Amino acid sequence: MHDELVDHLTRSSPLNRGEALRVIQDVLAYFDETTEQYVRRRHRELQAQGLVNATIFDRIEADLKYRAVAPPELTLRQLRRIVYG
Repeated sequence: MHDELVDHLTRSSPLNRGEALRVIQDVLAYFDETTEQYVRRRHRELQAQGLVNATIFDRIEADLKYRAVAPPELTLRQLRRIVYG
């Protein structure tokens, strides 16, 4: 499916074809996550690290700008609604 990218990774790294394909599939799956899924997952992860909501939501807001396809800016209220409904 992504033969050109697989070829590039096998030439430019120590990965073999199977490993390169798995890396590509993992990356694509990661970026296939919806904004809502990402916000919920990151909230759980950061909460598990002991961070408080104020810090968590600030970090999520900043991180969203660096997603492969950045979503529109979300307000704190919108972020909270994604997590808590």
